[in-house]
Amino acid sequence: MKAIRIHEFGGPEVMKMETVARPVPAAGEILVKVYAASVNPADYVIREGGNDFLRPYLQLPMGLGIDLAGVVEAVGAGVENFKPGDRVYGLPNFLDGAYTEYLAARATQFARMPGTATFNEAAAMASCASIAWNGVMELGNVQAGQRILIHGAAGGVGNMALQFAKSRGAYVIGTASAHNFDFLRSLGADEVVDYKDENFETLLHDVTVVFNASPVRDAAMRMKSVQVMQEGGIFVCTQVDFPFSEAFINALAAKQATATFIGGTNLDFGYRLAEVATLVDEGKVKAVISKVYPWEEVAAAHRESETRHVRGKIVLEIRKEEEI
Repeated sequence: MKAIRIHEFGGPEVMKMETVARPVPAAGEILVKVYAASVNPADYVIREGGNDFLRPYLQLPMGLGIDLAGVVEAVGAGVENFKPGDRVYGLPNFLDGAYTEYLAARATQFARMPGTATFNEAAAMASCASIAWNGVMELGNVQAGQRILIHGAAGGVGNMALQFAKSRGAYVIGTASAHNFDFLRSLGADEVVDYKDENFETLLHDVTVVFNASPVRDAAMRMKSVQVMQEGGIFVCTQVDFPFSEAFINALAAKQATATFIGGTNLDFGYRLAEVATLVDEGKVKAVISKVYPWEEVAAAHRESETRHVRGKIVLEIRKEEEI
């Protein structure tokens, strides 16, 4: 089978398509015939050698890609909730890489695809939906009527967080560039703030949950976020490589607020994707795809991702939908 792998860290040119052995699912794993994978900021961070959080785990040669959709080809011993032919979406084992024709991974990292979604749409949601679900539904515990502020609301994680919060009946405010305002409103945003030209800290108040899904590491933005939070609020952050400062922690404490990171190597969260699939089929959540590339054009896809101005997700199409 074919897979895209790297043998050195660097720019998009280090990614090579090569022939590798097709994996065999171990006990508790499924073998997936991959139809689509998406491109995430984590992919080019890993390709370049990682950040402080990821670097200790990286070993060359390695694959890239952290989410995918496809069809179950075979199941390992002990797997009872999937069978060959099931259309699934999920994540590979930690750092195994999803840019591949076949993938063996723990069954607990997958769920059945939404019945209304294509492979490309499902692949565009898997990792971002899981992160956003963890941040909004679990760590943030967003409830109807609460005010939630989402930084980076037009991105892959941010737009999922926005949709999940709206499905709970929250009042959602998103920060983004001005050209994304109509897009965020179409997803249900109640307010939008231009992160470039408007000072959200003077415009907003009584925010229960701040969800920071922005790719920009900005200590000042964190401090400003505390200003708009209500007493006992929650700050949830995806930037595991950018520690909270002492000043930020003290500012939170003064408001009896808390902060937490999303992250870790435990990827057994197929249960989240099953919940997401239900919301998709109910019409409450949808995939947002910026562009679909043939996977042979992975370098171009990475270059576009690195602009940090992608609306939703970039998808690599590995097989056509009709090739079942």
